Amino acid sequence: MRIPLARAGWREMLIITVVAGGGALAFFLLAYAGRAWAWPIAGLLALLWLGGLAFFRDPERTVPTEPDSMVSPADGLVVEISDVDSHPDIQGPARRIGIFLSVFNVHVNRSPCGGIVRLMRYQPGQFLDARTPNCGELNESNTVVIEPDDPSEGPVVVRQIAGLIARRIVCDLKVGDRVEKGQRIGLIKFGSRTELILPAQSPYQPSVRVGQKASGATTILARRESEKPSAAASSSKNTGLP
Repeated sequence: MRIPLARAGWREMLIITVVAGGGALAFFLLAYAGRAWAWPIAGLLALLWLGGLAFFRDPERTVPTEPDSMVSPADGLVVEISDVDSHPDIQGPARRIGIFLSVFNVHVNRSPCGGIVRLMRYQPGQFLDARTPNCGELNESNTVVIEPDDPSEGPVVVRQIAGLIARRIVCDLKVGDRVEKGQRIGLIKFGSRTELILPAQSPYQPSVRVGQKASGATTILARRESEKPSAAASSSKNTGLP
């Protein structure tokens, strides 16, 4: 039976168990021995231990079978949908969908589509609040460029961005790997941001709005449109549906 916890967090879970779990046990023993003052401390440490383990939860997800769609690469709140004049990994204008992950969200990242990993790039940097739009350029990050099964739809870029609390990005991929839609690709430890970046002229258009909650591998973040968006829609910035 699979334990629904991310293996990449085993070291942190071990530390949390030793410090918070061990402390809770010690204070529970004191409380049981008659020291009533130890009960609230034991309860608080037990909550911290359970909360720490819950951060690394990795539940199974059912990926939508809807064709011509891309799923969310992360759990969290959609905080940005904007047009970018030029993006180096797209080699031209792009559209960016930013998702903020609080410490209460699942932090396992997923592939938005099926395809081949063509580029991996780690960038050291700062640890600004992950809700700010320019944190993607300034913060520590990891970029994954995927060539989708239909090359005319790509490239598709997923960026894992460290936040104010996050201090480590984990990615299990390497160049040349095959990924499937909804597949686990890594983990960002504690509060962070994940971005999906598509070419501005991509047939895929956002199907979510700013302020909407997204669920990794299950929320459809973009759908293929049969017709290109109008000029007015293409020029919209920081909006929901174009």
